[in-house]
Amino acid sequence: MTSTREATRQGTAGPFVALLLAVLSFSLLQTMVVPALPALQRELGVSPTTTAWLISSFLLTSSVGTVIIGRLGDMFGKRRLLLVSLAILAAGTLLAALAGALPGSIGVLVAARAVQGLGAGTFPLAFGIVRETFPRDRVPVAIGTVSAIFGIGFGVGLVVPGPIIDALGWPWLFWAALVVIVLALAAVAAFVGPDRPELGGRVDWAGGGVLTVALTALLLAISQSRLWAPGVVVALAAVAVAAFAGFVLLESRLAEPLVDLRVLRRRTLVTANLTALIIGFGMYGAFTLVPQLVQTPAEAGYGFGATVTESGLYLLPMAVTMLFAGPLAGRLGPRIGFTATLVVACVIGAIGFAAFAVGHQHPWAVATGAGVLGVGIGFAFSSLANVVVGAVEPHETGEATGVNTIVRTIGGSLGAQVATAVVGATTLAGTGLPTAAGYTTAFGVSAVALVVAALVALAGGRGRAR
Repeated sequence: MTSTREATRQGTAGPFVALLLAVLSFSLLQTMVVPALPALQRELGVSPTTTAWLISSFLLTSSVGTVIIGRLGDMFGKRRLLLVSLAILAAGTLLAALAGALPGSIGVLVAARAVQGLGAGTFPLAFGIVRETFPRDRVPVAIGTVSAIFGIGFGVGLVVPGPIIDALGWPWLFWAALVVIVLALAAVAAFVGPDRPELGGRVDWAGGGVLTVALTALLLAISQSRLWAPGVVVALAAVAVAAFAGFVLLESRLAEPLVDLRVLRRRTLVTANLTALIIGFGMYGAFTLVPQLVQTPAEAGYGFGATVTESGLYLLPMAVTMLFAGPLAGRLGPRIGFTATLVVACVIGAIGFAAFAVGHQHPWAVATGAGVLGVGIGFAFSSLANVVVGAVEPHETGEATGVNTIVRTIGGSLGAQVATAVVGATTLAGTGLPTAAGYTTAFGVSAVALVVAALVALAGGRGRAR
């Protein structure tokens, strides 16, 4: 028995490392650009509105790519589509690294970020490969670790750019990321075994097109709501609603839809997706607000005057605690149910935001709150993934986890906009800086959102993995 178990562990070690590298390579690119935005504005001579498209273009294509590539992996092989996703990610990153030396640098960089976003399929594909490759009793912990790495990459992406930019310049952000991507591509090719026979079938290009219109219109309406005219935002929202309605009508009539709506109507998935939406709304505010808070000059009465590099260090405890929280949730879930661990995650996250709300004038409180929030995020990402995976059949894994990731992204986009609006609602006279009360309110809103998410998660059933 022991020798068999050890052989199984050795047989999955290579694929596991390959999948972690694949997820890390994408998750780093989600946030690495954020600390570089001021440097890009100066060196490329563009406005903050223009550089904001480096975030928006990535967000738009990643939202579409997550569900489409996840579904294609279910149909035609997850390893094959993972290699395609990483190759696309590498191409976009190479283009971004070279953008500074090309004519129309900012346009090239925006396009490169859009190409990078299509690599978002690494996340649902990794979950599907874990489910097919690992022994059943190890799947929850493996999924928890993959989820933790996704969150860690998100946090580390805010920490490492400062030193790289200071020492080498912004293009080296992408050269460094490209090294990780190439390593991931080689590891997946070498260690992840051949695909099992998949379902095959016809690709629902019409559904993909309508879904692309719906998600693009919705995310533009959210992300540009504070920059574009109200009439344009309302029109985009109307297009999104109409496109989503058309998508539902189209998918319900197809024998081989892009998204099987019958699967998504399951009670467990409905509550998991609604919980993901609220968690995204609450948790992603921290990534937006904490760097802004700590970089505020101390003369404002609450900031620390941190540099870009120093502000990333305030989020480092979050990345560290996520590393341990994700696998821990994967071990705890099979014992008490992943719904219970998801509820615990939301409560812990609410406590972290409460620490931000009441103690954000003290560096130790911000660092402590980040560490507590990291536990909540690690638990939440792991538990959500395991709830979704446990509620679907293996051939539905990519589709279901892709949709859950999109929903969380939409919630995060909305939460970031609301948090920014709340903080900017009141300013200190003569400075244009937000008041401390704005941060208190925004962090409080996030804490309340996570309490609501806990209540919603309770309606989803036990959520044990299959």
